[in-house]
Amino acid sequence: MNEIPIGQATSGRRAWALDDVSIVPTRRTRSPQDVSLDWQIDAYTFSMPVIGAPMDSVMSPATAIELGRLGGLGVLNLEGLWTRYEDPEPVLEEIVHLEAAEISAANTRRMQQLYSEPIKAELITRRLAEIREAGVVVSGSLTPQRTQEFYQTVVDAGVDMFVIRGTTVSAEHVSEQANPLNLKEFIYELDVPVIVGGAAGYTPALHLMRTGAAGVLVGFGGSSASTTHRALGIRVPMATAISDIAAARRDYLDESGGRYVHVIADGGLGTSGDIVKALAMGADAVMLGTTLARAEEAPGQGWHWGLEAVHPNFPRGHRTRVGTVAPLEEVLIGPGHHTDGTSNLMGGLRHAMATCGYVDLKSFQRVDTIVSPA
Repeated sequence: MNEIPIGQATSGRRAWALDDVSIVPTRRTRSPQDVSLDWQIDAYTFSMPVIGAPMDSVMSPATAIELGRLGGLGVLNLEGLWTRYEDPEPVLEEIVHLEAAEISAANTRRMQQLYSEPIKAELITRRLAEIREAGVVVSGSLTPQRTQEFYQTVVDAGVDMFVIRGTTVSAEHVSEQANPLNLKEFIYELDVPVIVGGAAGYTPALHLMRTGAAGVLVGFGGSSASTTHRALGIRVPMATAISDIAAARRDYLDESGGRYVHVIADGGLGTSGDIVKALAMGADAVMLGTTLARAEEAPGQGWHWGLEAVHPNFPRGHRTRVGTVAPLEEVLIGPGHHTDGTSNLMGGLRHAMATCGYVDLKSFQRVDTIVSPA
């Protein structure tokens, strides 16, 4: 499949980024008002296919509540500052006002120190309770390394949707030093739907689907705050990754006798056009970090970083400046005042679907596409 010789001894698949593909209108167009952006996963229905990435620069309890009010799903990072500090605001202020350089050993060292404060179970409970009291769907995220330690606290707190998110998550993690998380047993024993990832290929995604996950996150080191490609040499272009994992979803649907696992694009989605193309490649929804970090309410105040940036031994990300565009409502549903795809993201999606003649997200996955390398 698209094998290209790299040299006499090695070849590799040709893969495509979202920038390399475009959607193609057909003979039918529709009014944007006829388009539905409703998305349902398990028992929960949302008016937009948007999940807020569990990153401290993006999601606080307040922004998770606001995203839920607007029709999306906010996921709180349960290993972040909100579960390490009674009052994380001064810590956030310090991170925001570190020296302006994006790549700085001094900045990284200080952020590692700030994130060395222990996670407190009682704060996990309190933050999730705050979101629940607002009447929106409650979701929190842990890395695979922390899941066994804190998942009972999360479930007892009344979480509606649980996210296990790492740079890459495997259904077959092997360790000689510790007992690894057995995803299949773990998900089977839980009473809440689980979204798990990232995955970047057909086979690992298929194995994650077989664990019983409700959704699989697609991505590996693709966000603006990640330097995984430079640090580890690993990167999978998103258009190809989404398409491959959509194929795994199709095959698992047949294998399981009709069980549908949602494919959620996570990373590299900086504009409304990127969201459009991710869904056209086969994603059911998108997890947004950079685009929501630009909202006025975002805790990062125009700066963006992830847990990878503060890894105690091998950081592979940085605090990057993404700027501030508009309030969260304007960023997501407008009316927009920017011409570069950074505001009214759902309006952009709605207009793209209408221009191509589609009225719902599932049918839009059949839209015609072309390869047009940037």
